[in-house]
Amino acid sequence: MNSFLRLKIAAAAASVIGCAFLSIPAAGIMMALSVFLIVSEAFIQKRNERQLHSLCNEIDRILRGAEQFKLSACNEGAVGVLTAEISKMTVRLREQNAELQKDKQFLKEALEDISHQLRTPLTSAILIMDMLRKPNLTRTQHMQFLQELYSLMARMQWQIETLLRLSRMDAGAVRFRPERIPCKQLITDALAPIQIALELKEITVTEEIADETAFSGDLQYCTEALGNLLKNCMEHTPRGGSIRIEAEENSIYTVIQITDSGKGIAEADLPHIFERFYRGAEFSGSGYGIGLAFAKKVVSELGGTIQIRNAKPHGAQFELRFYKTTV
Repeated sequence: MNSFLRLKIAAAAASVIGCAFLSIPAAGIMMALSVFLIVSEAFIQKRNERQLHSLCNEIDRILRGAEQFKLSACNEGAVGVLTAEISKMTVRLREQNAELQKDKQFLKEALEDISHQLRTPLTSAILIMDMLRKPNLTRTQHMQFLQELYSLMARMQWQIETLLRLSRMDAGAVRFRPERIPCKQLITDALAPIQIALELKEITVTEEIADETAFSGDLQYCTEALGNLLKNCMEHTPRGGSIRIEAEENSIYTVIQITDSGKGIAEADLPHIFERFYRGAEFSGSGYGIGLAFAKKVVSELGGTIQIRNAKPHGAQFELRFYKTTV
């Protein structure tokens, strides 16, 4: 018996004694009422103690890895409210743990993929450097090996830098610098790094862009994002093919469409094309699966949307929309 209950019994006894001086029947009624109230409170207190004990045992069971949270008996009063809150907190913690496990698995797979992708060009680079040590190489062979080595190093540098930029955006460490970007300037800057490769493959690039077409975005990141899309189109366009770039602006958004004359994309790959490290069966072995993911991330961070579909009669079409207001 706790001190608070003792105090209540003492107060009830004093009330009964006080009533006895005035009226014996009144004292009897007071005694009966006091006993009823004290017994009822003791019963409720005992029930709450049992429920709290059950709650503590259930929490301990959950902490030991139990999958189910069962406390249907604790559904009344303050203990019921506490049970409901703990139940909601447990569900939320389980959801967060599932998300963390998913992120952990993704990170594990990503690191394995990165290691594999870096190991292959590194192995090739080591073999080329070993070949360069041979004394009987002709000048032509020496230059060919150096060109291959430079190409491998450039590819690895691009991959690492793109992954770092993606990681910085994921961490919220990138601050975009919005400015009015003319679409013609954007397309020119994005095509510049692959211009020679386009000429070597004899790919024709046509543009349909009005002079005043523009949108608000970060020029540096948008140029790199668009460059990744154009590079992807170039890699999947056959020699002598074409790439068409269109842009127009309306009162709601500015849209940029890039259409190539390649084979298009398998229907099974379309829902996953922007996933990081995803490479479909029809994709070239030189891809890393991060260029399109980077483009998607940049456009999304700027409040835009990016979609891909198969064009008719053949080829792939990217559509970027940069909205004038947040959607």
